[in-house]
Amino acid sequence: MLGGELEPCGTDPLTGFYRDGCCDSGPEDLGSHTICAVMTAEFLEHQRRIGNDLSTPVPAFRFPGLVPGDRWCVTALNWLRAHHEGTAAPVVLASTHERALEVVPLPALREHAVDVPASPGDLQA
Repeated sequence: MLGGELEPCGTDPLTGFYRDGCCDSGPEDLGSHTICAVMTAEFLEHQRRIGNDLSTPVPAFRFPGLVPGDRWCVTALNWLRAHHEGTAAPVVLASTHERALEVVPLPALREHAVDVPASPGDLQA
């Protein structure tokens, strides 16, 4: 996203479409799990309301259930919906895959960014 190598999003719990700690994406990732988000109670409740329960563990899918403060690779479309509805989770840009930009405008991601790019030039819109 910031022009460098994609940084890990989270390993406890282990996130990513490929469960490798990164928000990598490929042709199998139809949902575009590309945004590294820091969970908040509001975001988790929003996701539950739209049918995407991120709080309840699902061991069959190696999903531990999330709590506020966890970092997780979320789908670009669901994050954008939360953004439009005022409950977007904070975003770790350095760990967000550039494919997220196919769905979410960069200014929306930057509005919720919780990391600082290495280069001050990257802060320009």
